[in-house]
Amino acid sequence: MKELKFINLMLISRRELMNDIIILNPVFKETIWGGERLKTQYNFDIPSCHTGENWCISAHHNGDCEIANGAFKGKKLSWLYENHRELFGNMTAPEFPILVKWIDANDDLSVQVHPDDQYAKEHEDSLGKSECWYVVDCDKETKMVMGHHAKTKDELVQAIEKDDYDSLLNVIHIAPGDFYWIPSGTLHAICAGSLIYEVQQSSDITYRVYDYHRKDANGNLRELHVQKSLDVVDVPYLPQQLNYQCTQQEDMQKVNYLDNHIFKVSKVNVDGKYQIENHEPMRLMTVLEGEGFCNQEKITKGMSFIITSEAQKIVFEGHLVMIETLLGGK
Repeated sequence: MKELKFINLMLISRRELMNDIIILNPVFKETIWGGERLKTQYNFDIPSCHTGENWCISAHHNGDCEIANGAFKGKKLSWLYENHRELFGNMTAPEFPILVKWIDANDDLSVQVHPDDQYAKEHEDSLGKSECWYVVDCDKETKMVMGHHAKTKDELVQAIEKDDYDSLLNVIHIAPGDFYWIPSGTLHAICAGSLIYEVQQSSDITYRVYDYHRKDANGNLRELHVQKSLDVVDVPYLPQQLNYQCTQQEDMQKVNYLDNHIFKVSKVNVDGKYQIENHEPMRLMTVLEGEGFCNQEKITKGMSFIITSEAQKIVFEGHLVMIETLLGGK
């Protein structure tokens, strides 16, 4: 009995010292348009009823996630990336390149656009911001702004000057399970009633074009960035066409939504046991539904974690619906 207890303690200690699975504590952002959906649907301990964002995998200085497990518990993700690059396949990117967040839009977000890498580096000393959205949930008849109808830059300027956004903006209806790719230069807005899972470049640069003339709690209009928006917006708007790729094994189904030079994003359903060899510098994971284990680490609904390059083999067990993000460019 004592020998068995000693072996169990050794196994627990070994699990705590391993760095194959890095679980992260989220960073919450209160916003003028936020709500309570992150609490009511995912039981997150949000700071207020106006919580708009949960930065669940981030090393950005405006929201640096804390490590929740293992040998580096309490350290920031940016610190881990800076000091233990071997856990990330010795990636050469000077900063952690991806930011993953949840967005609870209780009200409409501003109509906005993001710069590409070149413009952002020159004007903001930052990465650019291309992103993609998975619609986790939304109210009936929820809409989204994606692009515009202007054929020329002059048409776009005239519509903005006339405040004619009803004619300018391309509005679409969304549904749970929808996926969208929003490259830099795309005019867009998430609208009220949406719960969105977003994967983006690690940037906090947003250029607001229009904010519905609303005021904050102090009666002030939020800052707009019309000239910078005009510098970077794509005219005309060209809708993005995505070709999903589906794969299936005995206990696993995967839908590959996106595969480009920035990142690869997939939804993975596990119902039982799924095992793979790992050759990626990192895998960014979030559990949308269910619970189970990843390499013996307990994972539950709403949890986000990184599978590092130290994990040569990955074993998922349980009933899990997850979003997986890998680096693009391969």
